[in-house]
Amino acid sequence: MTILVADKLSQTGLDRMQAAGCTVISEPTLNGDALVSALGAHNPDVLIVRSTKVPDPALAAAADLQLVVRAGAGYDNIDVAGASGRGIFVANCPGKNAVAVAELTMGLIVSVDRRIPDNVADARNGVWAKATYSKADGLKGRTLALIGLGNIGKAVARRAKAFGMNVAAWSRSLTPEKAGKLGIRHCASVLEAVDGADIVSLHVAATPDTASLADRAFFETMKEGATFVNTTRSSVVVEDALFWALENRGIKAALDVFAEEPAAKEGAFESRMAQHPSVYITHHIGASTAQAQEAIAEEAVRVVMTYAESGEVVNCVNLAQASDATHQLTVRHLDRVGVLAAVLDEMRRAECNVQEMENLLFSGGESACAYIRFQGGLDDAVLERIRQHPDILATSVVTL
Repeated sequence: MTILVADKLSQTGLDRMQAAGCTVISEPTLNGDALVSALGAHNPDVLIVRSTKVPDPALAAAADLQLVVRAGAGYDNIDVAGASGRGIFVANCPGKNAVAVAELTMGLIVSVDRRIPDNVADARNGVWAKATYSKADGLKGRTLALIGLGNIGKAVARRAKAFGMNVAAWSRSLTPEKAGKLGIRHCASVLEAVDGADIVSLHVAATPDTASLADRAFFETMKEGATFVNTTRSSVVVEDALFWALENRGIKAALDVFAEEPAAKEGAFESRMAQHPSVYITHHIGASTAQAQEAIAEEAVRVVMTYAESGEVVNCVNLAQASDATHQLTVRHLDRVGVLAAVLDEMRRAECNVQEMENLLFSGGESACAYIRFQGGLDDAVLERIRQHPDILATSVVTL
């Protein structure tokens, strides 16, 4: 199996895949046209990326590409729809960077309250301004609203409570009972969580449902002068609405991700957010600790090795939750060569589109039971031909 690693991955991870007999090509600076060219040249079975964007032309460049692994939790840098259309699996490594992102989130919250970056900048420029910087609010007793309470959100909540903060949260999966066990306040909606909070921090995945979640109404509901933190994805925020809040409601912001984030890993950039005096920006480094990178690399390798050994895709994100099958054919049969091939051939002739299939072997290995979910219809004549096969024991069809 050939694996192209188009981002930095720990040497331990690279060595493990090589030790397993894989051909590992590590080119951590690949991006854009260079990625497309490398995929065409190496034609890998597996592609591993972190922040590198994988658009459809890149997916099309490697005829043998079977699996794309995002070495991290979010996967909006990968054209998942394009991969699905080409029959390419996409997998991620969820939860492995939760502590790292939570640590950065708390660091940003403290930095905004104490204006640490401005303190350092003035001191390095020979400016002593103790009176200016001796006006922090402090965090104890302040209310932190968490939008999203997955692995990262929970890790932030634990750390915020250690700071003596009150934590409120909204999440689609959060119930009052779960919130009570975590010692936080349950909110029935995003705006309820935002309303009155001193600090708001986003921790939702970037999906079509969360796109533009932080919009004008979101920022209008925020408490004047409150702090906004985003360490998830820029697509969750309507940046014009955030800029309006900075200018008109005294909102302060700390952003590890933003709309104008450069695609390249190094180089010059310009951003109105970075230049705004009420905004602190970091370089999309939420997961960038040695601990997190080792954990992510270990999980990425596990995904690849599991696929190589069994064909199973751990953490797959682009399999349909449910198919459009209209019927299920159940076939109990002797475990003989060609039995299912004969069944499927009859279904093909009847123009039935098979969408899901499972074959379970009975103990002893003499017989099995196949469940075939499909679109279309099997008339009595087709079913009778299937039943007449000498190795078929019984069949039944149900409408789903």
